[in-house]
Amino acid sequence: MRRKFLYSIILSIAVASASARRFESGPLELMVHPAKAPEPGTKYSLMPRADKLTDADAVPLYEKAIQAMPGGRQQKQVSEWLDLPPEQLPQKQVEELIQKNLESLRLVARAARCKQCHWPEWKPGMNLPDTKGYRDLGFLIRLWVRLEIVRGQYDSALLAMQTGFGMARHVGQGPLTIQAMVGGAIGGIMCREVELFIKGNDSPNLYWAMANLPRPLVDVAKAIEREQASVRGVGSFLLPKQSRKVVDPAFQRMLLIGKRFGNNLNVIQCVEAIRHYAATHDGQLPEKLSDITDLELPQDLFTEEPFEYRRTNRGAVIQSAMPRGGDAVDTTRYEVILKK
Repeated sequence: MRRKFLYSIILSIAVASASARRFESGPLELMVHPAKAPEPGTKYSLMPRADKLTDADAVPLYEKAIQAMPGGRQQKQVSEWLDLPPEQLPQKQVEELIQKNLESLRLVARAARCKQCHWPEWKPGMNLPDTKGYRDLGFLIRLWVRLEIVRGQYDSALLAMQTGFGMARHVGQGPLTIQAMVGGAIGGIMCREVELFIKGNDSPNLYWAMANLPRPLVDVAKAIEREQASVRGVGSFLLPKQSRKVVDPAFQRMLLIGKRFGNNLNVIQCVEAIRHYAATHDGQLPEKLSDITDLELPQDLFTEEPFEYRRTNRGAVIQSAMPRGGDAVDTTRYEVILKK
């Protein structure tokens, strides 16, 4: 039982690390058009709307969606297509694969719009949840989002992203930290598609859609509390003193990963505020973030202060701080360049 518990922690970190983007070679370029933020409460949303939610339980629908997915080499093909530059996406072939997975996508879209998500209680000695199926679903949704963005179908892309972010939150509510890490990883790959979305020539500004996402979308601290509670009454033999030397740093790393994902959401929201500023100031970037006065900007979760921002010859760089005990993989860094 102890080995399974520690395996849960190690695998959790591996899943989250695999979804991270490294910025050692420089910031990610976001070439964007100015776009004014719409009024709050407009149709743009990255979570399923409250008036579209149902009283059903999401878990059985997710399980059915996973079971309905075809086997074979599909996941390898999905990964290969997602690694291509968006303009090289083979749209016809992707559409054919989406059609083959239509039943799974319909089920996961229904699941993401459920008010309830009743995960079975986990106790030491039980098998770990099959998280691979949820990760495979996450990448399938990402491919669906990518196809809609490449085609310029922004409303359809938003519906697909609602499914992805909704599932990320549900999975992150599971009783184990590995589920929180997988939920965060799914949210992270949805952020990659938000980046592509806002680079579109006529893409709407998602400032309010980002602002209205639940924070935290995945509560890693609560997941750690749940997992600790599930083993607390079983006996201290599960986690002898020598094991705490592995477990405690792993939990601290998970908390940092959770904040890293939150910062990714916050920085993208700031980028949309910058697009709004440019649209309302003759196509000019702000000299400093504090120049943006008509929209509230989220702060860096690592410092509880505004994000770092500086103008460059080409545009402006915005980034989160490197946390204590972290490295470059834990920062979010964009160079915002305005298209002419």
